Amino acid sequence: MLLVAERMEGMGTVGPKGRIKKHELVRIIIQCLHSLGYSKAATCLESESCISCKSAEFELIESQILNASWDDCIKSLQQINDVTDETRASASFLVLKQCLLECLNSGDISMALEVLQKQLASLRIGREKAHKLSYELVTLKALGLCCIDCDPVNESRKGLLLQLEKVLPPPITLPERRLESLVESAVSAQIDGCMYHSSPDMISLYRDHHCNRDQFPTESIQILTNHQNEVWFVQFSNNGEYLASSSSDCTAIIWKVQDDNKVTLKHTLSSHKNPVSFVAWSPDDTMLLTCGNMEVLKLWDVETGTCKHTFGNDGFVVSSCAWFPDSKRLVCGSSDPKKGIYMWDCDGNEIKSWKGMRMPKVLDLAVTPNGENLISIFSEKEIRILNVATSGERVISEEHSITSLSISGDSRFLIVNLNSQEIHMWDVAGEWLKPLVYKGHMQKKYVIRSCFGGLNSMFIASGSEDSKVYIWNRRSCDPIEILSGHSMTVNCVSWNPRRHEMLASASDDNTIRIWRPSQSK
Repeated sequence: MLLVAERMEGMGTVGPKGRIKKHELVRIIIQCLHSLGYSKAATCLESESCISCKSAEFELIESQILNASWDDCIKSLQQINDVTDETRASASFLVLKQCLLECLNSGDISMALEVLQKQLASLRIGREKAHKLSYELVTLKALGLCCIDCDPVNESRKGLLLQLEKVLPPPITLPERRLESLVESAVSAQIDGCMYHSSPDMISLYRDHHCNRDQFPTESIQILTNHQNEVWFVQFSNNGEYLASSSSDCTAIIWKVQDDNKVTLKHTLSSHKNPVSFVAWSPDDTMLLTCGNMEVLKLWDVETGTCKHTFGNDGFVVSSCAWFPDSKRLVCGSSDPKKGIYMWDCDGNEIKSWKGMRMPKVLDLAVTPNGENLISIFSEKEIRILNVATSGERVISEEHSITSLSISGDSRFLIVNLNSQEIHMWDVAGEWLKPLVYKGHMQKKYVIRSCFGGLNSMFIASGSEDSKVYIWNRRSCDPIEILSGHSMTVNCVSWNPRRHEMLASASDDNTIRIWRPSQSK
């Protein structure tokens, strides 16, 4: 064994920077070949390199277990170096547990009692754990479940070896699928370092990964001019086939995204008396909600463009609205504290409400795509996350006024725009103590809205008072793109959830711009 160890140490290092021990690399390659089903190739490599996938210590333990040499196996575990007492005890416990099972199976009750009273006691595993083991084994014996044949005994011993491989540390054993894990980590690191990553395709191992701007929305390829006044809101449908916009001209428009990525007018929705400040697509994209500024909430049929229902009355002040995933329930919030938040069905029947003297005004709200949480902006500086099922509530307080809210497609994150010229990203689960902060855009006076976008919601886009669109990779606080084209404040942006290379922006210059990758070579 000394000669083999000397040979392994003498193999040196490999790699361009000489940071990889050759014998370790060979060992995990052998493990990988076995896991991929190439056992003959693994055996050949072991023979040619004189390196075994299993360490000498583990091969000895394996032999002792398969031959039921329990005392020798315990001694071998005690002699292993660089192992904590806790790990050694855990491994010994597993071996003695197998020994007990086999003693009971063979009817050797005296040996079983000796193992329980002497050897297990020496491990200091705790009285409760020992009693539990005793009870389990006695119960198995009483039920006749310990009576197993020779082949199942061997399988049980192999199962023990698999357990020990997970308990004993490297280099005695190798972590499961170690080479695949290392390669996957390297691929993930390259993706994480790619500021423009937006491709759903598998990453090739043949070359270093790098996305450029070729598939990123950086050029305005279409300008929509049908609105007659400032455009305040814009949002793509969930399937990416439609776009909805709302304007201070008291209309909302449903647009169709064609197969060639051109956007064409489908319906103009014209029954609001006041400017339309907000729209929300039903999850199945068959209906659209529109909020009139200081006015009622309307439900529209997307296919026909007809109004199906009007919620509230002229005295009902709606600030925002959202859908639950079933497309049957909706909620709306009011900036009037007396109104609060209402949950309705599509026919206008009230399901639930949150209102009262202690209810602050609601500036914005959203339902996470998984339907678990209702998130609201209260009293300008509070984010309230309500678990719909449990009614548990968590409050996040910001120092500056919040103007808008947006949720990631996976329901894990939220972003809020602040009038301090920052965008803050929080996790919905509440594990973060501080938000991630994004800067660079301009926001002091107006309501500016941002959104998640791109593959796995890895990008954030926002409007700005300097007439530009700003885009960040979530991992960087500085923008990676600043898009120019609008002549006045950009109020809102929306990223197409299915066509990741498409972005829409709405501006006070009365236009909507559609952004796609640059067509110039």
